Amino acid sequence: MRMSELRLAGIVKDSIVDGPGIRITLFAQGCSHYCKGCQNPQTHNIEEGKVMTLSEILKIIDQAPYIHGVSFSGGEPFLQAPAFTELAREVRKRGLHIVLYTGYTYEKILELSKQDKSYIELLQQAQWLIDGPYIEEEKDLSLPFRGSGNQRIIDVERSLSSGVLVTVMD
Repeated sequence: MRMSELRLAGIVKDSIVDGPGIRITLFAQGCSHYCKGCQNPQTHNIEEGKVMTLSEILKIIDQAPYIHGVSFSGGEPFLQAPAFTELAREVRKRGLHIVLYTGYTYEKILELSKQDKSYIELLQQAQWLIDGPYIEEEKDLSLPFRGSGNQRIIDVERSLSSGVLVTVMD
């Protein structure tokens, strides 16, 4: 696969549960977290899914003038960080809000970015990060935009600029 391609499990063109407003949600194919009770176990195998070019994905986004943003979910988007970063830059040029879902914690992403700069490059493109593995014992359907109580909605720009983790809502 080239950097200008993503392996996706699917695309939802009108999500209202993956971030604020109406969004397009891209489900990355491939995940190594294997959370017990995962709602998307079909995304785990990195060899499955469909390979799409970034231009194919941007065409779908451009054909949806009603959306407020794009969410990168999974699977695990950080397994394809360079291509998701490239896509995110194009999405931001269109003035759209980006929510990035990950099974990693914010702190782990910062740690991993010391060995792989693509992690911080992807993180820097998101306005919101919803972090942490899904923990079935902490399942809470009343929480907006997340599945378990350990997951946080992080204001990425404010957190990175201040050096202090800033959440959007509790």
